[in-house]
Amino acid sequence: MGLDFQFQHKSLALLWLALPALTSLFIAFLYWKKKVRRRIGDEKLVNILTQNYSPKLFNWKFIIVCFAMAAGILAAMNPGRIGGMDNVKRKGSDIAVAIDVSRSMMAVDPAPNRLERAKQFVSKLMDEMPDDRIALILFAGRAYLQMPLTTDHVAAKLFVPAATPDAVPQQGTVISDALEMSARAFSVTGNRYKTIILISDGEDHDNGAERTAKYLSEQGVMIHTVGVGSAEGSVIPDPLTGENKKDESGNTIISKLNDVVLKSVAEKKMEFI
Repeated sequence: MGLDFQFQHKSLALLWLALPALTSLFIAFLYWKKKVRRRIGDEKLVNILTQNYSPKLFNWKFIIVCFAMAAGILAAMNPGRIGGMDNVKRKGSDIAVAIDVSRSMMAVDPAPNRLERAKQFVSKLMDEMPDDRIALILFAGRAYLQMPLTTDHVAAKLFVPAATPDAVPQQGTVISDALEMSARAFSVTGNRYKTIILISDGEDHDNGAERTAKYLSEQGVMIHTVGVGSAEGSVIPDPLTGENKKDESGNTIISKLNDVVLKSVAEKKMEFI
């Protein structure tokens, strides 16, 4: 049975014209060499001067160069069998990972702090989901798309260390905005499964999270939440002063995991790290 092939970059076919052009130059060069030999006149003297020169080896070098150039052009055009990918069904989903980078994520439960543990979790998640396209969203008082959907997880990991409170100027925790931005990261076309993984301590400063989650669920988007922190809570170290953050009354702030909000967003589906 014959195989039908097509080329991805057909416009590069013009590069084949370089081979006859190069061959013409080579033939002209050989003709010029013969003329130079005849001008010298003394054939014995020419043979002595060129006794280490091998015309056959010189010709073979040119042929090898031509074959290498032809192989390079063929590879650049990227040939493939027609219909070869028709029966291949890619596994995996589109996953938007939303990381809470609010100041409360600097609390030290668990050590070294909530945000570092969240970033470790995301890196491990990328390793265990090689067939999935992953987008990265950072949120606090607002949400920002840090990285669009990609299967290049090695490159994606380079964006994870940039998840810091300074990445989002507007502080607070607005989970609804994070969910909406995560949904916008998905492709409009395609039938891939869409999943949002929201990583937060649940200190939501907006009451629209449940409403947004319900709407996205009706659109076929699956939402999982990952809680970071403890019910007992922890202090929030200030990296500038080295002291624990205090409220307006001068009392030390204790940030606690709000699992009620996270469970309601994920419809009782929640994990802890």
